[in-house]
Amino acid sequence: MKYLSLLLVLLACNAVQQPTQEQKRAQVSSGSAALSDTIVPAQYKDGHLVRIDKTDAEWKAQLTEMEYYVLREKGTERAFTGDLWNNHEKGTFVCAGCGLPLFSSETKFESGTGWPSFYQPIKPEFIADAEDHSYGMQRDEVLCARCGGHQGHVFNDGPKPTGLRYCINSVSLDFVKQ
Repeated sequence: MKYLSLLLVLLACNAVQQPTQEQKRAQVSSGSAALSDTIVPAQYKDGHLVRIDKTDAEWKAQLTEMEYYVLREKGTERAFTGDLWNNHEKGTFVCAGCGLPLFSSETKFESGTGWPSFYQPIKPEFIADAEDHSYGMQRDEVLCARCGGHQGHVFNDGPKPTGLRYCINSVSLDFVKQ
């Protein structure tokens, strides 16, 4: 009984500390969250991007349940359900895990897939990639180079000038209006 009580207290504390994704986005949109809370400038050491490493417990305390599922467990949100796939405002799309600026609205395009799509990242070194052989397919996974958070996948069927389509989960991103 003692352990059950402790577990309930820990779960309640975690629920109180964790804002929902909608609350986080509302703070950013309304300006009540400082820009520095959302966009975290890249830091370099010896010419390399400084990585952020956290424990699973730290990520779970910081992220919403869906953010954790996508960013840390390589999940995918259902098409046409994210709040950024149909966003046409000017601004910057940053990693929801660490705030690294990943994509500009200037490179966003309508792919018809139901996920935000971009033809290039803000800086190539801000994106990491990995081979993904899940579901019997061979795809190129897109990761945040700073925190390793799963963003989505990149395909070779995008528009000019790159011919690439970075197909990204809305939940993996936060949007900062210009």
